Formats: sequence, structure tokens, C-alpha cells
Amino acid sequence: MAASRALGDFPLAGKIVVITGGGSGIGLAFAKACLAASARVLIGDLKLTPEAEALIRESSSGKIHFTECDVTQWAHLQNLITFSTSRFGDVPDVYAPIAGVFEPPWSNFWDDTEDESYAQIAINVSHPIKLTRIAMRALLSKDKKGVVVITASVAGLSGIYLASLYCATKHAIVGFVKSMGDADAEEGVKVVCICPGMVMSPLWTDRTDTRMEDFGAATIPTLEPADIAEKIVELVVDGKHVGGTVMMKTPDAEEIVFKGPGRPDAEGRPRFGSLGPIKRVLDKERGSALR
Repeated sequence: MAASRALGDFPLAGKIVVITGGGSGIGLAFAKACLAASARVLIGDLKLTPEAEALIRESSSGKIHFTECDVTQWAHLQNLITFSTSRFGDVPDVYAPIAGVFEPPWSNFWDDTEDESYAQIAINVSHPIKLTRIAMRALLSKDKKGVVVITASVAGLSGIYLASLYCATKHAIVGFVKSMGDADAEEGVKVVCICPGMVMSPLWTDRTDTRMEDFGAATIPTLEPADIAEKIVELVVDGKHVGGTVMMKTPDAEEIVFKGPGRPDAEGRPRFGSLGPIKRVLDKERGSALR
């Protein structure tokens, strides 16, 4: 049996962290936490808030950069790797797809105004999944270990009739992260996710519709972005949180709702399916940039 490549503890000091949606909310709070831990940060977003602009302006030279990124465009996601290499001299070590939307008027199940596809699925599902694959290619090409930490939601653990499409996107991400648990021990790439309760971020505050009132958001206990950023750091750094871990954080509770698979998986079942096809693909990618 091949030796485990499991990541273990992974301090942020000196690491390169790429964050989509880092221009505001949870993403910006995580960027601040990474800088405080002596990491280098690349923010990919459509634009920066004044607070994010100030953070970049006031930070040590070369420690944080911004590049425009539309997460629905896979070329933009790939450019994050190119940009990191040009600015920091290497591919990122930590990938945090945090950009997301909550039931916008232009993409939800009930209004159903789109003609060909749901943009909410492209942003909330396709983007973090594709960035994970890009991350694995980038890390393996340099024979590096790393972390992908995805922001899901407690909506991915339950259901909300009014937000059915949003719930579906977050259930998809939780299922994806559970499925990626083996990447930790096999490839040294840890894929984990956080499921926050309601966070008072631009998903709620920068709206022109009535969603706040529709969901009774003013009466619901909420978290601050920094509360979730703290847990994201923990998921990245602490080796006890192995690949496949799903953490829930609400104002009232914190719980590991799923822990990575191990051998056999976390629920005692034997693994379904062979790793052979995966290994053949990844073996071709490993060290490709070093040859």
C-alpha cells in the first residue's frame, strides 16, 4: 500500500492564498485573517469595496494583490494561477472559492426568468468545483500539497421552500466535498467546506429586492463575516480537519457534520469504485511543471 500523502497541519505563514469573492464579506474577512497570519493573498472578484481597496493600499508591499475575476468564466479562474505565478512566483497553496449569490431576482427557481441555464448554479456550484480541479492540476504540477476550502451554507444541510435553488446549490457543494475526501491521503490536497448560518454580509445588505423581509432576516440571529473567516482558517490549518470535512457554524452551534472518509469511509461502508482511473490521470499531472 502506498504511503499516505495526507496534509496534516498546514500553517498559513508564507503560503499563497487565492480567494474568489475576496472583495467583501466573508472573503474579505478571510483575506484579513490570512494577512494577519503572514500569508500572501490574491483576491479575485468583480470589484473591490472601499474597505478592500484600503486593505490593499495599506498592506505591506507585495503581500496582497487583486485581479478582476468573473467566476462564471473558467478562463478567469485559470488566470488566477497565472496571476499568482507572475506576482508571487508560484501557484497558490490555498484556494478559497467564496464568491456566491443568494436567490438573486435574476436567477432563482420561482421567478425563473432565465432562458437557457441558472446563473446561480454557475456561480455557486460550477465555480467552486472547477476551481478545485484547477487547484489540483496546479498543485500536482509543482508536486505541492495544498487546501481547497469551499463556503457552502446550512442551507446545504436542510431545505427552504422559498430558496429551493439556493439550497440545491449548497447541497451540491456539500456532496462534492464529501466525495473529495480521498484527495487528502492520496494526493495531499485537502478539500473541506464550511456551512455558515446567516451571515450579515453583502449577500443580504447589498440588495434592492425584498429578500430580507421575505425571510424575516431582521429577526434571525446572525454571524459576522469574521466569525466564519476564523473557522475557515481553522479548517485550513488544523490537521485534525481531514479532507472531506464539513463544518457547520451558526450563532448557536458549531459542529463537524461530516468527517473525511478514511478506510473504510466515515460511515463504515467499503469504498465504492476504484481509484485506478483517478491515479492514472493525476500521475500524468504530477510534477509536469518540473519536468
